[in-house]
Amino acid sequence: MNATKPRTLLLSLSIAFALAACGAGPDTADADVTPAGGGTADAPRYTLDEGRLPPVNRFQASDLDTSVNACHDFNAYANGKWLAANEIPGDRTSWGSFEMLTERTLEAQRQLAEQAAANESATGVEKIVGDFWATGMDRESIDAQGIAPIQDVIDAIEALDSPEAVADYLRSSAADGRNVLFGFGASPDFQDSAVNIAYASQGGLGLPDKTYYFEENHADKLAAYEKHVARVLELSGIEAAQAASLAADVVAFETRLADKSRSRVELARDAELFYNPVSMKEADALTPNFPWTAFFESQGVDTPEMFSLAMPEFHGEVDAMLTDVPVETWKAYLRFHSVDDASPYLSSEFVQASYDFYDRTLRGQQEMEPEWKRVLGTINRQVGEALGQMYVEVAFSPESKERMEELVDNLSEALRDRIENLDWMGEETKARAMEKWETFDPKIGYPDTWRDWSGLETSRDSYIGNVLAANAYNYRWNLDKIGEPVDPDEWFMPPQMVNAYYNPQRNEIVFPAAILQPPFFDPEADDALNYGGIGAVIGHEMIHGYDDQGSRFDPKGNFENWWSEEDAAGFGALTGQLIDQFNAYEAAPGQFVDGKLTLGENIADLGGLAVAYDALQRAREGEEDPMIDGLTQDQRFFLNWATVWRRNFTDEELKVRLATDPHAPASFRAAGAPSNLPAFAEAFDCKPGDAMVRGEDERIDIW
Repeated sequence: MNATKPRTLLLSLSIAFALAACGAGPDTADADVTPAGGGTADAPRYTLDEGRLPPVNRFQASDLDTSVNACHDFNAYANGKWLAANEIPGDRTSWGSFEMLTERTLEAQRQLAEQAAANESATGVEKIVGDFWATGMDRESIDAQGIAPIQDVIDAIEALDSPEAVADYLRSSAADGRNVLFGFGASPDFQDSAVNIAYASQGGLGLPDKTYYFEENHADKLAAYEKHVARVLELSGIEAAQAASLAADVVAFETRLADKSRSRVELARDAELFYNPVSMKEADALTPNFPWTAFFESQGVDTPEMFSLAMPEFHGEVDAMLTDVPVETWKAYLRFHSVDDASPYLSSEFVQASYDFYDRTLRGQQEMEPEWKRVLGTINRQVGEALGQMYVEVAFSPESKERMEELVDNLSEALRDRIENLDWMGEETKARAMEKWETFDPKIGYPDTWRDWSGLETSRDSYIGNVLAANAYNYRWNLDKIGEPVDPDEWFMPPQMVNAYYNPQRNEIVFPAAILQPPFFDPEADDALNYGGIGAVIGHEMIHGYDDQGSRFDPKGNFENWWSEEDAAGFGALTGQLIDQFNAYEAAPGQFVDGKLTLGENIADLGGLAVAYDALQRAREGEEDPMIDGLTQDQRFFLNWATVWRRNFTDEELKVRLATDPHAPASFRAAGAPSNLPAFAEAFDCKPGDAMVRGEDERIDIW
């Protein structure tokens, strides 16, 4: 439940494979006060005080550092001056275009939550949001309650006295939506994407990746984590010396889990790892101490003929640990994670402990976020679409949706042309690629049908009570999909998130309302800026359908090899070049980008930018170059692409991202794709030998 620790979530492969264009988390939007999606222009239910909203972040020619040659260091030319003038705020670990949009949309959400909380007779989504806000902002009551709201959980753990009791607790806590050990939930069947099946995955680690438990460059974080475990156990009521001893046991326990877990690189680059269909008999045989038949029954899920037991080595290890790890160690592990997950919603000493490790130590954040931002983070994680239903009434106009639909159509046509003219792909594979192109499903702004929150009971009594209620509700909502047809209208991001994603199991590209703001999309801007911003994002999401993982799914979203051997080999050779390009980028002294981890995003950046450039040429064909601020149309196109990726990181945040983030650091996204496009060199009059010019034998052109 902690926003910053690597939690075991409900497993939804639709989310796991929804490859976000930006990966920036809940971010912000320019609040247009025109109602849409639920309100009426005559009588809007909510209002925004625009004077409270932070400024819009747009590309400005004055931001350019003209002392730098764009052909030598494009990111420094486009963003260097801005980055030097904009330090990372104390309550953040990065700062740039995404974060500025985050601040803007958060302020809009804050005003909506305040209005919801002020209406004590509210019903529906307004009541849910209002209850979360009112209880989350009542620090006096939260502090007075202390650890009492989860004391029953601690007591249940302390009562465990046998491996059988531990297994039974794992089942019962999972049924309440509190599974700290592994992921479990519904997602489309890899072989029949129209139907949801159950998936079980790995989990159970408190650090961002398995490498943190073994690699020397993470040793300091592992030592700090052990101290954090001891601190949380002590806060939960265990004497200091015993807490320190138990913390060592917990870290050893997790290290054993980590040894049988897959790394972030493996999970990001091999979708097949998530699909291991087994019968119930086969699953029970693998884990006799934790029979899956009993688990399904305890979750209230009908026993299926098969489900996906992903990462079976992990589950086999858990099964062995049920008998050869002392019950006291299991109790310490379960107690720690239960309290740690609840800490952001408990009294101040727990909140402080969570911040001190996960934010300050792990990521270099110098100040704790103010309470209102933390509460909005909780609302977005637990009931994000409820708040989104309110948000689109004041922050998304029909005109924006119309412009986006036009852009999507133009990008789609440009992508079709590029596929048809590929010289490295054979006609048979090309025909299958075109089948996939024809079935792309774009979704813009917000869902056509809002999620029904009936049955979720919230109140003004307890903040964590609302969190636990929503957690259990969301888990049950997910489980109820098992064995049911996939809902084609479901979204996996709320409208107020500045991001976008592609979902290969639905072959859909999704653009929430909040990303349709400057610098991505600006109704007042020229075409060059919009195509270099949101146009490249649209292209990016489309190309995810053809990246190293998206290309393993057919037009219907089924996991199928539709490539000829020759074309697959050619594709592999091209992506191998891209891996090498990004492996060579040094993000900090001795710290390099992982080209394999970031491959999917780099393919999407490269192809998406090329498609957007082609679409701009089509849209402006026959028209005179407007030459704005002394810059050509093509220069402004590439400069707004770079503006999107202006971003500073704390040293610690950068280390975490290099180890875990499938997106390359922003500076390399700003320059990496353009360096492969001849149009960039032509736009800035670059010469052979310049750093931003790749020779014909080095230039990478995939899609």
